[in-house]
Amino acid sequence: MSLSHVVVWLDHQEAHVIQFNADTHENSTITTRSKHGHVHQKAGVVGSGHAAADQNYLHEVAAAVAGCGEILIVGPGTGKLELIKHMNRHDPAIAEKVVGVETVDHPSDGQLLAYAKKYFLRVDNMKAQ
Repeated sequence: MSLSHVVVWLDHQEAHVIQFNADTHENSTITTRSKHGHVHQKAGVVGSGHAAADQNYLHEVAAAVAGCGEILIVGPGTGKLELIKHMNRHDPAIAEKVVGVETVDHPSDGQLLAYAKKYFLRVDNMKAQ
């Protein structure tokens, strides 16, 4: 069965991927294998104070949404932007399917699905005009 829409909620440790259409949905979770937590900058130390993005994790997330028609990426921090940068650099065909990037805190999967359905309804209505 082809599910035409997907919403991805992610942070630096975990991604919730919900593929759906009007009748059904499928949930999956992808976690990073990286053990790096938050890195904080100390006075006198060179560097940004941020751990580098786990490229394998980002690639797994991109691969999980490759078969969908439209993609919405949401999350609380910079993880969503790192995913977009990764897809633009390594998976441009998938990046072209992204219709939106939104800041969303930590919803349950049910709340995330409801948010995505409303979002895509607006997107689909805009396309019809």
